[in-house]
Amino acid sequence: MTDPDPHLLGPGLLPTPFTAEEIRDATGRGKRIRLLLEGPDGPLGEHVNRFHHTDEEGATLDRWAAADPNAVVSSRVTWTELQGHAAFDAETTSMSTVPLSSPLGELTCRRYDTADGIFWFSSAHPGMPVQYESDGIRTTVLSIEHE
Repeated sequence: MTDPDPHLLGPGLLPTPFTAEEIRDATGRGKRIRLLLEGPDGPLGEHVNRFHHTDEEGATLDRWAAADPNAVVSSRVTWTELQGHAAFDAETTSMSTVPLSSPLGELTCRRYDTADGIFWFSSAHPGMPVQYESDGIRTTVLSIEHE
């Protein structure tokens, strides 16, 4: 008997780009991600995600708008929950490997075209998509810093 593929979270789902363990290992003791949100008429603002108090199961995730660093929203997340954000329906999603020019450089990405948007996951940056588009908003990762 073979071990189940850790990229497959359930029947009818495409493989996720990263396992929970790969996301945990890439986060290390902490990581800060700076994001740019853009609408059809231009920039909407920057946001920050910060992971801290990491352990084998998960981390504390702080999120805030860069313009208002006092309005931090914190929650406990597990690595499996984060992996699950990229578990897309196989019937309604197409997956391809594409190049992407981004503020992080020239990247090779796994692109998921879904009913809810388009998501680019960089093989060099396990975790959230380095860019995604949904509901007319494009979110792009500007930087990733490790603490």
